[in-house]
Amino acid sequence: MGGLRFERLDVLRAVAILWMAAYHFCYDLNLFGFIHENFYKDPFWTTQRTAIVSLFLFCAGVGQAVACRQEQGWPRFWRRWAQVAGCAVLVSIGSYLMFPRSFIYFGVLHGIAVMLVIVRCTAGWGRWLWLLGGVAIVLPQLVQHPFFDARWMNWVGLVTRKPITEDYVPVLPWLGVMWWGMAMGQWVFAHRPAWLAGSTPQALKPLAWLGRWSLSFYMLHQPLFIGALAAVAWLWR
Repeated sequence: MGGLRFERLDVLRAVAILWMAAYHFCYDLNLFGFIHENFYKDPFWTTQRTAIVSLFLFCAGVGQAVACRQEQGWPRFWRRWAQVAGCAVLVSIGSYLMFPRSFIYFGVLHGIAVMLVIVRCTAGWGRWLWLLGGVAIVLPQLVQHPFFDARWMNWVGLVTRKPITEDYVPVLPWLGVMWWGMAMGQWVFAHRPAWLAGSTPQALKPLAWLGRWSLSFYMLHQPLFIGALAAVAWLWR
């Protein structure tokens, strides 16, 4: 099974990336004043954000199950991890230039970089991943402390108040979603391998292709959206 590409997982990842792009485009429309929405409190937008991040992290967990199934070694893992971590740094720099008071210092890519290491190191825990995932998801609802409100500690997630930042994806509760993705991937390989290895309809091939390049798409879509909308706003006004 080494080297086999699971296109169905790529399609699912593409669904997440396109949903995210649509969400970000609406956010940018709001940023430039073309629409007027509250992306921080309106359940219509906050629920979508939760669903999008959950789908991303679940796919990342399943992806690690695939990597372990294919016996991909640590050198390959660290090469991919370096790409994610490097892009996280670029996101911080870019967001600081646009939002110096609320720049992204621990967003989705930062969270993924940390959680990938944890999930890979715990891949052998089997069924315990289901329980651990549930605990990780519930724990921030039961345990909060002002100690974790400081910027140098709020990446953990046990905060009493959400920090002022444009994107915040702490380890807790989101590690639980990635653990569940890993657990589900392992279960599928053990009991329903055809769910992942089955063929993909021709109509979905473009989505499968996009899913393979999700990180590149993630890094490019916002600069393109913002640049295009800035030009439209300048011409319009």
